[in-house]
Amino acid sequence: MLNVKNNPGIKVLIAGSILQLFLGIIYVWSVFVLPVQTKFGWQIQDVKFTVNIMLCCFVLGILTAGKLQTKMKASYIVLAGGMMMAIGMFTTSMLSATIPVYGIWLTYGIIGGFGVGLAYNTIISSAQKWFPKKRGLATGISVFTFGFSAVIFAPLVEQLIQTNTIGLILTLRILSAAFLVATVALFAFIKLPENVKGVTVDFGAQKQYTTGQMLGKIDFYLIFFSMMFLTAAFFIINPSLKLLAPMHGLDITFGVTLVMIAGLANSAGRLAIPLLGEKIGRRGAVLTILLITAIGTASLCMINGLMFVIVIALIAFCYGGSSGIFPLVTADHFGLKNIGANYGVVMIGFMSSVLLFPQLIGQLNTGDADPTVNTMKYLALAAVAAVGALLTFILILKSRKGDK
Repeated sequence: MLNVKNNPGIKVLIAGSILQLFLGIIYVWSVFVLPVQTKFGWQIQDVKFTVNIMLCCFVLGILTAGKLQTKMKASYIVLAGGMMMAIGMFTTSMLSATIPVYGIWLTYGIIGGFGVGLAYNTIISSAQKWFPKKRGLATGISVFTFGFSAVIFAPLVEQLIQTNTIGLILTLRILSAAFLVATVALFAFIKLPENVKGVTVDFGAQKQYTTGQMLGKIDFYLIFFSMMFLTAAFFIINPSLKLLAPMHGLDITFGVTLVMIAGLANSAGRLAIPLLGEKIGRRGAVLTILLITAIGTASLCMINGLMFVIVIALIAFCYGGSSGIFPLVTADHFGLKNIGANYGVVMIGFMSSVLLFPQLIGQLNTGDADPTVNTMKYLALAAVAAVGALLTFILILKSRKGDK
């Protein structure tokens, strides 16, 4: 359990977790895809690509936040991030069909995504530093609510959009207002311990690597590519969940429920995998979720109905687990002092996955009548995860030898 007695970090953790609940709207894009395409008349593949842009800018925001944490108060970074997300949502509601799809890439993707990344990294860094002896649990709680957002917002957004008196545009404005209120109410609670007078930060005897020093270590590259290969399956499958449901023997109306199930599994993995890492070792936990992802993705070629739902949940669970375990693995190897900046660089692997794999493997072609199209993509994604598992196994062997 967390030691909350006389620890001001508990307020930081609670406020940050609530903010993460709002920031996690990033994972609800699949619910927006069809309404946005219908409203504005853009090509559906271009609309789906918005989430790729958002995730890339999310990582750029994480990277920027890591650098800013040494120069300004954490609360100001979170305020800027939350405001950008609210502005991104609101300006998206101002778009029209006469504007090219680049408009939504800018408003929702670039502005919103960058803002989420700023706040996300700062909140995660705060959680780890306030509870250095319980980093797994503190980080797990913080990222859990980020993933749990889809469970709450997916049905809410669907209901609001389908309500005649509200619709897509007003839904975006309601969400924008909600993010603004939450940010203004809670940003001041987010503080790094080194920014609080009278608080001594104990990083222990472990060497504290700067980002430059980290880049000179082979461990960094093994961690970087393991993250890159683990996340590919989720990035390609998740945006198409609503459209994939009927292709695997499910009613088309089950699509939103599938998004919710994936969101719940995503959030559960964020809490469970860091705790698993406390039991079997964090590198062992990374290897476990990579193997599950590889086997699960390959099995999608031959399963339908309930088994399809279970495997999608497992893939989402493992993806969520990566968000909780990789910040911890990074700190284990390179220290807590510069975790914001160092994890930001590791997250470039996440961004590389977003940019590279949709181009190499392609978005799932949910409208193609030939099942072999998706079969080949499932197998390719499984192979990618298997390579990530091999890299993690090498990392484990190196760590056992004490070779860094």
